[in-house]
Amino acid sequence: SDQVFLSILRNPLAWYSEPIIYIKRGNDSIRNVIGIDSNKKYASFIDFFDNKGNYKISQYLEKAYKSSLPNQFEKDFIETDRKVNLFFSALQGEILKIFPVPDDSNNKWISSSEVSTENFKTVDSLFTTNIIPLYLRELDKGLSSKNYDNADKILESIKGFQIKYGSEVLPNEDKIKAEILYNKYDIFKTLFLYYFLAGLIFFLFIIFQIFISNKKINLFLKYIFILLRSSIFILFVIHTLGLIARWYISGHAPWSDAYESMIYVSWATMGIGLLFAKKSDLTLASTSFVTSMILMIAHWNWMDPSIANLVPVLDSYWLMIHVSIIVGSYGPFALGMILGIVALILMILSTKSNSKLIKNKLSEITIINELALTIGLVMLTIGNFLGGMWANESWGRYWGWDPKETWALISILIYAFVLHMRLIPKMRGQWLFNLMSIVAFASIVMTYFGVNFYLVGLHSYASGDKVITPNFVYYSILFVFVLGVFSKFKYNKFLVK
Repeated sequence: SDQVFLSILRNPLAWYSEPIIYIKRGNDSIRNVIGIDSNKKYASFIDFFDNKGNYKISQYLEKAYKSSLPNQFEKDFIETDRKVNLFFSALQGEILKIFPVPDDSNNKWISSSEVSTENFKTVDSLFTTNIIPLYLRELDKGLSSKNYDNADKILESIKGFQIKYGSEVLPNEDKIKAEILYNKYDIFKTLFLYYFLAGLIFFLFIIFQIFISNKKINLFLKYIFILLRSSIFILFVIHTLGLIARWYISGHAPWSDAYESMIYVSWATMGIGLLFAKKSDLTLASTSFVTSMILMIAHWNWMDPSIANLVPVLDSYWLMIHVSIIVGSYGPFALGMILGIVALILMILSTKSNSKLIKNKLSEITIINELALTIGLVMLTIGNFLGGMWANESWGRYWGWDPKETWALISILIYAFVLHMRLIPKMRGQWLFNLMSIVAFASIVMTYFGVNFYLVGLHSYASGDKVITPNFVYYSILFVFVLGVFSKFKYNKFLVK
């Protein structure tokens, strides 16, 4: 990415026709307007302009920017316009705002091109105007000679200028080194694989123990399980350190946007799993697996992992309180969902010979599932009340039937019903409870993803890029239906007294 950016600065003309601006799947309206093939994922800068230099999407943008609550069609054009403008800023060199304006009360930083156009009075306008072209020339020489000493000296002079006039807001050396290390090791993306392997291996050994069990095998598995438990705990410690590092680098709690909330939910999920680790190895294995899945989703291309400043409305102590509790509640609910799936799979695997062992495992899983859902419901309810207090501070009212508020309430009611089903005679039993712990999670998915990405409301500031419903959602619904039918049959046959 650094090389691409330097290439754009060195030779901007070569990049005007390069297909680099991503157009998300499903945005055929934008493709039709700019005149590119519907199968193309990327458009070039010049695709957005006609032969006379007119901006092709300008008529749609005018209406979109005037709308107080733009619909998804209008949001798509606004988002694309921002990408085009961002790329244009890179082509013009305006994106490189690396020069602090001396004695500016707002600590403004500018690019070299802004010095002349906006008449900023700097101590050395000659330096700020010419230093970047000089660096690029020395960089060209370095490409030929493989000697970058002169280019590096110019970078040091820019750094000296920044320290002299922008030290008030310049990150300290420790924070800069921390961010470089954070980007280098990409902790959360790496953790996905290790959580997945640990959970999968753990789960396979547990299933093996259920069907093939003797003293020697049990002794061997005892040490394997100790090793796997320790490994997962170490991964959780690294996960925690990663969140602390992101908090230190950004200066705010690491659950302020879509990506951060996903890595936080995965942390909360793993934390709840470790809480029940002594009571159930199967729970820990399942938790490790679902944590890896959440981290995998966090690194799909519609999630932006960059560290950015807070949106003003989120720059509040309520971010620490409300968001940490309500988003943290998704962890226990995710654990309940995966335990429900594991329970139904065990029902399908039940036979006459192993029914007693399966019953014991089911009782273990169901008890932990109920505890997890109870913890999640308490956290979600408390978080919802705290959200009302934040809403009163931000918008002057406690409750306004905003889509996010409404769906949080719906989720509370759904999980309260699931936890009280045992009081209804016809709705008792392990099969129905575990199935409903899976189905109920759809309300959390809607509260977190659906509201942010499909509905219009005051919480739109927290949403990431638009999500086109992937096919796996429909496959998941089919999977749960088939799982429910087959598990019910085997449950009635071997596990009901």
